[in-house]
Parts: sequence; C-alpha cells; structure tokens
Amino acid sequence: MRLTFLGAAGEVTGSCYLVETGEIKFLIDCGMFQGGGRGRAGAAQRNRRFGFDPTEIAFVLLSHAHIDHSGLIPRLVALGFRGAVYATRATVDLLGVMLPDSGHLQEKEAEWENRGRFRRGRGRELAPLYTVQQARDSLKQLLPVDYDAEVRPHASVRCRFRDAGHILGSAILEIGVRANGRERHIVFSGDLGQPGHPIVRDPTPIARADLLLVESTYGNRNHRDRAATLEEFAVALEETLERGKGNIVIPAFAVGRTQDILYVMSEFCRSGRVCPPRIYVDSPMALAATRITLDHPELYDRETARLSAWMQDGQGKTEIRFTEDVEDSKRINAIRSGAVILSASGMCEGGRIKYHLKYNLPRRECAVVFVGFQAAGTLGRRIVEGAKTVRIFGETIPVRARVHTIGGLSAHADQMALLGWLGKFHAPPGATWVVHGEPLAAQALSERIVEDLGWSAESVGVARAAQTIEL
Repeated sequence: MRLTFLGAAGEVTGSCYLVETGEIKFLIDCGMFQGGGRGRAGAAQRNRRFGFDPTEIAFVLLSHAHIDHSGLIPRLVALGFRGAVYATRATVDLLGVMLPDSGHLQEKEAEWENRGRFRRGRGRELAPLYTVQQARDSLKQLLPVDYDAEVRPHASVRCRFRDAGHILGSAILEIGVRANGRERHIVFSGDLGQPGHPIVRDPTPIARADLLLVESTYGNRNHRDRAATLEEFAVALEETLERGKGNIVIPAFAVGRTQDILYVMSEFCRSGRVCPPRIYVDSPMALAATRITLDHPELYDRETARLSAWMQDGQGKTEIRFTEDVEDSKRINAIRSGAVILSASGMCEGGRIKYHLKYNLPRRECAVVFVGFQAAGTLGRRIVEGAKTVRIFGETIPVRARVHTIGGLSAHADQMALLGWLGKFHAPPGATWVVHGEPLAAQALSERIVEDLGWSAESVGVARAAQTIEL
C-alpha cells in the first residue's frame, strides 16, 4: 500500500493525495491549484494534468468545500471518474453553489485567454478547465455523510468524518484501510480550525493513527490572541470610518471567512465597539453560503447561537446588503466613503474583489484589510508584501490605500493550536507527514513536533510534491 502527495506539499494549494492499496485507488481531496510559487500560468497547467488515470479512481474522500480542496472534482468527473465523492452534509450543500460558480470562472478565464490569443494572432483556442454544466453534472456524484458515522466506501475501507472546526462542514478524516491482511489507520487533518473561532466548533481531538497527514499553513507562527486581534480589526475599521472620506475593502473567501467577518462586525455592534453603517457583501456565492450557514444551526458553537438569537430579535443596527447581480456590484464602485466592502476571492485572484481594488487601492483615504492567508504568487500576497503598484485587468494600479493584515482572524490553526491538537494523540503515530504549508512553515512545524512533543525525528517528515511513501 502506498500514498502519493499530488498537491499541497511544500505549498498551500491543490490538496490531493492518492492512496493505492493494490486492490483499489482512491483520493483524499481533489483540489485546484491557485496562484502558488509557479504563478498563475503554472497553476493553470497543473490543473489540467492529473498524475493518475481518473477512470481508475474508486472514490474520493473530501475534507471540506474550499476550492483548493474540492475544485478539480468536476474535471475528474469529466475525464471519466464514476465513483462517489463522500463529504459532510454541509460540504455537499456548499459545493452545490461553489462548483458551478467555479465552472463559471473557468469559462470566463478561457474567454479572456482566447481574446488575448486572437489579438496576438497565435495559438489555438483554449477550452475551459471545465464548464458550468460539467460542474453541475459532478454534483450528482456527491454522497453526504454525517459527522462521526462510519461509512464504507469499499469493502476494504472504512471512514469517519470528524469536525475540523475550520469552516462549516469541514472534516478530519479517520480512514481504516485493509490491505495484505492487516488494517492501517490513516488520519488526515484536513484544514484545522483555530480554537475559539467564530461559528464552528473546535477541532475534534484524535487518539491514534498509524499514518498522520497534518496541515501546516501557519506551522511557523502564532496568531495574535483573540482580544488583541479584535481590537486591531476594530481600530482598522475606525481609522477609515471616522475620517468619513474612504471605504474599507476586505478580500474574503465567500465560504467561511465572509460569515466569520459578518459575525465579528455584528459582535462589535452588540458590544458598542464600532458599528459600520453600511456593509456590502459583493458575492452571490457569499449570499448562498450565508443562507446555507443559517440552515445548519446544529453546527454552531455556543457563542454563535447566542449572537444569532440577538440578531433574530432585530437588535442588530448594521445595514448588511448582499448584491444580487453585476449591476448592484457596479453601483458599489460609485460609493466614495463609509462603505465596508466584503468580496471574493480571498486571495484577490479572481471575482469581483479585483474591481473594488481597482477603484479603491489608488485612494489614500481608503483601506484594504486582509483577514486570511495569502499564498505565494497571488495578487493578495503582492499587496501584503508592499508592492507599490499591481496589475489588475491589464492596468497598472498604484497602491496608496492603507493595508492592514489581521492574522488572528484566520480559520487555520496557528502553530500553538496545531501542537495542541497533535498533543492529544495517546501515542505518537507510526509516521507523520507535514503537508499543506509553504516550506519554512512545514519545516518549522516538523521540528516543533519533535522538540515539544517528543516524537521521533525519524517518524516525522515534510512532504514533497509527487513524493510516494510506502505504508
């Protein structure tokens, strides 16, 4: 039996792991590469090539709905995969809007690319990575499962989905695989949430594993404590709102992060800290994801349940407007001050956020607040790292707005939280591989696992792209 790291190894994108038992092949996650160290062109090429034959894959176990974990499922199906994709009920609900939306973006990106090729007078027409219809077709192969219930995708495989506390429906996968007369216990952390994170419950502790794959997005640093983080965020809002001359633009993933930010700002209003007069959520997917979040109150933590009751009593004073169409989105660009604009994508790689950056980045009276991880090679990363100008829609845009990075709002566990979760194993796993982190973060976490937890250095490794390990 063996496992191959096909993505999210030495980087934070393209999560995909191939397990081969000798009898069957299956995937853990099937994510899209976004940005990344090789740039957008490199990511586009990688998304078109699988390191396996999709027709040979028996099933997929999916940790959560974010596109860097789920976004290549439609292409997998289009190229011949006929098995089931197992995911929690909330994840299935979210993918119902996220995958068709991704298909729409693929169609638009292919259209833009083909216009450029036509102008240059060279190159054949590029087909979309997948279409809206192919994304919709792939939804038929999603199979919803309940947290903690055992599922049997194959006679030799059993699996339980445990709450990962990252976004609604996110899961840690506990997988039992029988091969050559014995069963191996594989645990895949997926994306682990930070304890105390809004809306979702804290990550479920796991007791044992023969093989552990653990994420390391923030493996080399800790977030600011929550009180300091919220104060920092409130000050960033106040600085612009009190001047009354500019807007605040917040790039946010439509699923998870947008709902977190709405929670935080509603909590600010309830406490009297700061109450933005107008919040615009410019993302149809964010509206759909917010509705799905409201449909799953059974997954809320206690604090969110209390805030939800307060909001339903009509006590919230902030006006939250969700845009329904492109014309609504365009009207936001005419607003010169007093608006808090949440828009996707969270790393500024596509979607409506690029328009809001185009209109607000050049204005000194505006602010851009980053509330999540910005992967190498993305537009968001360039802005965070202090670029004086950026290219948006072929134009050179000066960066004059104030740029804030609020790391403590991340939905990813920091180093301390990762070590805390790992420390709950009753015994060190037989082998631990650190994944889903840029090289410095992954290496730092692996070293801390050995130093702080006392796990054997020989049993802890940092995964490399395309590496295959024997189980």
